[in-house]
Amino acid sequence: MAVAPPSYCFVAFPPRAKDGLVVFGKNSARPRDEVQEVMYFSAADHEPESKVECTYISIDQVPRTHAIVISRPAWLWGAEMGANEHGVCIANEAINAREPAAETEALLGMDLVRLGLERGTTAKEALDVIVALLEEHGQGGNYYEDADSCHSFQSAYLIVDREEAWVLETVGKYWAAEQITEGVKCICNQLSLTTKIDAEHPELRSYAQSQGWWTGEDEFNFSQVFSLADDHLDCCAGKDSLEKKEESITVQTMIDILRDKASGVCIDSESFLTTASVVSVLPQNRSSPCIHYFTGTPDPSRSIFKPFIFVDDVKLVPKAQSPCFGDNDPAKKEPRFLEKPDRRHELYKAHEWARAVIESDQEQGRKLRKTMLELEKQGLEAMEEILTSSDPLDPTEVGDLFYDCVDTEIKFFK
Repeated sequence: MAVAPPSYCFVAFPPRAKDGLVVFGKNSARPRDEVQEVMYFSAADHEPESKVECTYISIDQVPRTHAIVISRPAWLWGAEMGANEHGVCIANEAINAREPAAETEALLGMDLVRLGLERGTTAKEALDVIVALLEEHGQGGNYYEDADSCHSFQSAYLIVDREEAWVLETVGKYWAAEQITEGVKCICNQLSLTTKIDAEHPELRSYAQSQGWWTGEDEFNFSQVFSLADDHLDCCAGKDSLEKKEESITVQTMIDILRDKASGVCIDSESFLTTASVVSVLPQNRSSPCIHYFTGTPDPSRSIFKPFIFVDDVKLVPKAQSPCFGDNDPAKKEPRFLEKPDRRHELYKAHEWARAVIESDQEQGRKLRKTMLELEKQGLEAMEEILTSSDPLDPTEVGDLFYDCVDTEIKFFK
């Protein structure tokens, strides 16, 4: 498989972001034929000493897990990106570092995204969850549904809530993190932390010294110490896209950035594609709800961002969920991935038709895309009304919000 292109995570804080909103966005660059599904899991209580089956290993379950909504490659347990009921959002990036990632099956970076969301009520709490699990179980295993070779990576995370964000970068069990409370931040598939480190593994520096990567005399620069010597991957495309925006950054600004192919933020290559995208808006005023927009389909430039709001009775959306193969799933049987089942969900199949039309018939494709954007605009305007309204949110009105949007999209494609 070709070398993976960068995928990007962004966050913007007031005053760069509009009206006291924190705006978060992520494009997931994954193998071109991979299907991502959007899944909601309600909050749950668990029996003492029960286990949770992650992608490759089982770990101890906690007494209670929070409600989450995630976008994930359909073959694995974890998540590429998602949010929880407390307004915490997390996205993950695969990193190559000076120390190769373990091929031994452990927790995937994507498992740690989901575990952080299920167990953290704030960004800092989610960070603490992730690093504790990293220390206990390690990270490793194949990131791709590929029987021919193992693609293992270290992980970086952007962890965001209404008040702050943490950039967490990991190499094996070692890690460093930076706190962000203002301005804009972009991370992609390379180590980015330098000398501003606000939390770290207690043995991080002594480990770097023991490997001969740091003398202990000059200033400690995390990415210089732990990056590959030839790692000159350029993350500036994403950073520039965000920093060049002179106006206040809104949900629409973030969507436009994620759709930008010219900058390299939106991937569409022979082997890789932006297989799913998310934008979240987190009002710093806690009386307003957080709103999360998922595509559930590839290529944001040809996808509709559909809103989701956490309430008690969220209607499940089977049409955005891939078929379940249970214990017969080739991802669960060893040796793994000997077959590739058809993981396309109903939304994905309907969207395939739309993509084919857009690619093959210029006139019809233009009309189709115009109607798609009109549908999306209606959703964005309805959510704007919720955010600016002084009336309390009526849970019965938004419990089936994402369900209705997916349903409308599929009907429209047909």
